[in-house]
Amino acid sequence: MIVVDTLRRVLLVVALLNLGYFFVEFSVALSIGSVSLFADSVDFLEDALINLLIFTALMWTASPRRAVGSFLAFVILIPAIATIWAAIAKAFDPYPPDPLPLTMTALGALAVNLTAALLLVRHRHHSGGLTKAAWLSARNDALANVAIIIVGVLTFRFATGWLDIIVGVGIGLLNADAARAVWKAARRETGAPA
Repeated sequence: MIVVDTLRRVLLVVALLNLGYFFVEFSVALSIGSVSLFADSVDFLEDALINLLIFTALMWTASPRRAVGSFLAFVILIPAIATIWAAIAKAFDPYPPDPLPLTMTALGALAVNLTAALLLVRHRHHSGGLTKAAWLSARNDALANVAIIIVGVLTFRFATGWLDIIVGVGIGLLNADAARAVWKAARRETGAPA
């Protein structure tokens, strides 16, 4: 029970970190017209919801936890869908986002996601698909933030919005792959074929 209590505290901290940075990143994304920051901000909101759901689900019995693990696979797809929508809209007018706020916001996001990943890494195998979903989300977000930082730096040199669009779509694909991994983990827990 001590392990579950510790994990629940970690999940609550990670959820609050994600929720707080969602508001920061979303507002910057809208103000500079960045697809990659938009995709990442929606992902912060999704991560906050995932961590809050896992925080609650850990007190449930095994059967409902397995069902939540399968449900989380679908929740992880939300940022991918939002990113496709934003990328299509931006492709019609691919102006470059302001590189300085893009880079600085991505650096802040990287700090938040590395903190979350470090907090979750030792718990990633506890409760199967549930904590795996939380850890995969934090890990993938840190990788996405590095890509956004690179886009920010390159946008100083190359005034194009296509780098931002490409990385935004890449973030969406990374989330789709995480959804697949969580789905397979949840299916293994229930004994159903993956």
